[in-house]
Amino acid sequence: MFTQQPTTVRDHFETTALPVMNDLFRVARRIMKNQTEAEEVVQEVYLQAWKSFHRYEPGTNCRAWLFKIMFHVIDHHRRKSNRLVTLNEDEQYIFDELAWEPPVSQELSDQEMISALERVPENYRVIIMMADVYEYAYREISQILRIPQGTVMSRLSRGRNILRTELVGRQCWA
Repeated sequence: MFTQQPTTVRDHFETTALPVMNDLFRVARRIMKNQTEAEEVVQEVYLQAWKSFHRYEPGTNCRAWLFKIMFHVIDHHRRKSNRLVTLNEDEQYIFDELAWEPPVSQELSDQEMISALERVPENYRVIIMMADVYEYAYREISQILRIPQGTVMSRLSRGRNILRTELVGRQCWA
């Protein structure tokens, strides 16, 4: 059967972008945990997609392109809604006290550090070693391990937190 090719930009947008709307809404609703906010996010995604549709390359993955826009919109939405209010001095002091973490001793032996590092799960330990010992850049680690750069950054952050907990926990019991 002969299928008619879209003749206008509007037709092309409707045939490539609109079929993804339900998927976008479902994911936005899960992330935002609020139907109204999810609707606003999806509406903003389609507004931005329409405005920048001239940059979309026909034949590429339109679904991925729209999801990328959606995650930018969600990030912007969260930043806008999470603006910090100015705290008075007493509130700032309380906030600082709650955010306090015990310091890691500067007097650690190499063996204590190696022992703590060995207790970190392997998927985090490998990335800590590559970033902090061998001084690879995020991009290089990403290419070597064949994982997304965001995953590298996330695992490095989590791994460092686990290592810090191991080091501080050992000091308390020593």
